[in-house]
Amino acid sequence: MRIGQGLDVHPFSDDTSRPLLLGGVAIPGGPGLEGHSDADVVLHALVDALAGAAGLGDIGTLFGAEDPVHVGAASSVFLDGVLGQVAARGWAVANVDCTIVAERPRIGPHREAIAASVARLLDVPADRVNVKATTTDGLGFTGRGQGIACLAVALLLPASAA
Repeated sequence: MRIGQGLDVHPFSDDTSRPLLLGGVAIPGGPGLEGHSDADVVLHALVDALAGAAGLGDIGTLFGAEDPVHVGAASSVFLDGVLGQVAARGWAVANVDCTIVAERPRIGPHREAIAASVARLLDVPADRVNVKATTTDGLGFTGRGQGIACLAVALLLPASAA
């Protein structure tokens, strides 16, 4: 088995028309997050966790921000890409666990939808995906409501065992 961890952070965008995406789910009420792609911190952290577990580097190595092809890209494209590389190395997702760090928006009402979306994107049963949320009680940039962070852990098993 192999384990990887991921962390992603994005500030809120000044562009009020930019959607807020978490785990592939559009969260109403915005604002969205600033980034080169769609800035989905959940999927970015998952890409890093999966890449790390498979020894593939990180999201920047695999899908560099300097590449214009990734401007505005859906983070699900990055997730698909890393999943293909994980599978090519003989691994399969056993489970993932994500922690969203945000003062706003409240994640609780969206947690199940985010987990279901992640499970669908990973093509795993829903019970292999856990999503939770926390705040920093007013401390740091997330505590001041300036952005969102996500931590992710992924466990991979040989594809023959999954």
